Amino acid sequence: MHVSDTVSPPLNSPKVNKESRSYFSAIGRRVRRLRESHGMTQLEVARSVGVSPQALVAYEHGDRRISALLLEKIAKLFKLTMDQLLGVTPEPSRKGRLSPKAMRHAQRLQALSKTQQRFVIKIIDVLESQNKAENPRGVLSWRLIRE
Repeated sequence: MHVSDTVSPPLNSPKVNKESRSYFSAIGRRVRRLRESHGMTQLEVARSVGVSPQALVAYEHGDRRISALLLEKIAKLFKLTMDQLLGVTPEPSRKGRLSPKAMRHAQRLQALSKTQQRFVIKIIDVLESQNKAENPRGVLSWRLIRE
């Protein structure tokens, strides 16, 4: 077998060949999991790293190669090292930290009057107690949403 028999696509080729698909799919799944765990939409992440939403979808599905420069931007967005983003070293624990979406909700709550804040918190307390009473094992129930 000669070197010319195993020609791989150029490095700048956006499409992923079959051999590389599992690698880029794994990276894409990590990016998607990070995006979701941070409460971000595809549009928010795409804008933050300078790509189109369609490109981000392709990266998340492993249909396109992710450049090292883009991986660096994604790692920086999620406050990770490249090794953490690629799964070489474990990610730092996120316990106790709010996602960007939760932060926006907290800011909205803070903008309310103290009386309104107490009312919203009381509603959350009632919903939590109903969920615990209906479902002591903690399995989510969507009955209230459907009603």
